[in-house]
Amino acid sequence: MTCSAWVCWVWHRIGGDDDAAQVDPVQQRGERGDFVALRGDLTLGDHRLAGVERGGEQVHGVGIGGKHLPGASLPCTARPSQPTALTARPKRQELVRRDRQGIPTPTRSAKLSEWLPYWLKHYVEPRRKLSTYDKYETHVRLYLVPILGPKRLESLSVADVRRFITRVQGAHTAATAKEAHRVLRTALSAAVREELITRNVAALVEPPRVKQREIRPWTLEETLSFLEAARSDPLYAAFVLAVAMGLRRGELVGLRWSDLDLDNRVLHVRQQTQRRRGTLYDDDPKSRRSRVVPMPALCLAPLRWHRLRQREAFARTGVAWSEDGHVFATRNGRPVEPRNVYRSFTRVAANAGLRVVRLHDARHGCATLLTAAGVAPRVIMEILGHSQISITMDVYTHVVHDTQREAISHMDRLLKRRLPAA
Repeated sequence: MTCSAWVCWVWHRIGGDDDAAQVDPVQQRGERGDFVALRGDLTLGDHRLAGVERGGEQVHGVGIGGKHLPGASLPCTARPSQPTALTARPKRQELVRRDRQGIPTPTRSAKLSEWLPYWLKHYVEPRRKLSTYDKYETHVRLYLVPILGPKRLESLSVADVRRFITRVQGAHTAATAKEAHRVLRTALSAAVREELITRNVAALVEPPRVKQREIRPWTLEETLSFLEAARSDPLYAAFVLAVAMGLRRGELVGLRWSDLDLDNRVLHVRQQTQRRRGTLYDDDPKSRRSRVVPMPALCLAPLRWHRLRQREAFARTGVAWSEDGHVFATRNGRPVEPRNVYRSFTRVAANAGLRVVRLHDARHGCATLLTAAGVAPRVIMEILGHSQISITMDVYTHVVHDTQREAISHMDRLLKRRLPAA
């Protein structure tokens, strides 16, 4: 007698209806088509068949609703092995526990190719900066979906993530692999909060090590030589702010006259201007908060001279000048192109015979000079607009050689031995 025929026979014994006999949803169909219990019970309508034991080629000793049916036997040709039953029981218990706690359990896990676009649209785009969204979208499109897209969230393993990092690092660089790993870890953290998975496997994998680029900002002499050579450049005032106050390029381009109080020597950093997909747009500062920074006196004269020349240029082109206009703008009143600020910076440095560094390295140089002057790291952090003081300590405090020499000279004073008396 087959399994299905036996179920109907038992149901007739208790006076049931043929259509009401059904196998519990946890039952699995065997390789030869017969139903086989993964646990020791079957459900027939409102009655549960308990006490099923396995042995040889029979499933016997069946009890229904507390009544034992002696001699009831069932020939089964396909039964799960003992390891399968042991594996299924903890999973069933976990599902029952989640159900009792009111935790939703998805019937089908989403693939990474389905989850990552959803995460970008509903998590990253509403909450992150546009530049951050573009960076995340690039890593999702170029690396994560092509390599890990077919994987389901719950089946993604630590080994899968490790192989992914190795593959990206081999095809590109360690920095690219590290950033792709960070994007994956952030996306899986959101999946954990959505209760789609119980753990973040990407957090268990250590990211690749990236060799830090040595930063060599200008010395004080080189900085003074650059400022002297840049006096005739239309963006001289911008270079003074970059060197003396460590403003970022986007903050320089996004600066408006209403952000400056030249009488009280105060500068407000409220926004930055970036280019995205061919369009200039204003965004919040990098640390998501505005800051008020006092200006050194050397910045006042270049800014006043720049404002005077800008008004004259606007008058010639018929553009109305206003306090809400950009400090660094073209003759037509539009904000200057961010790339042009960098190009002018490198051109002036090259013409002056100086080492050509990035405009952002002027920001490093500002932190270095402030550190050499003995300014507290917390104050430097507020001036530069860092979100954490660790960034100031680990990245921007490039102590110059003279400061190191002065610091180590204290050891001569402390450890110098008194010469013995003659």
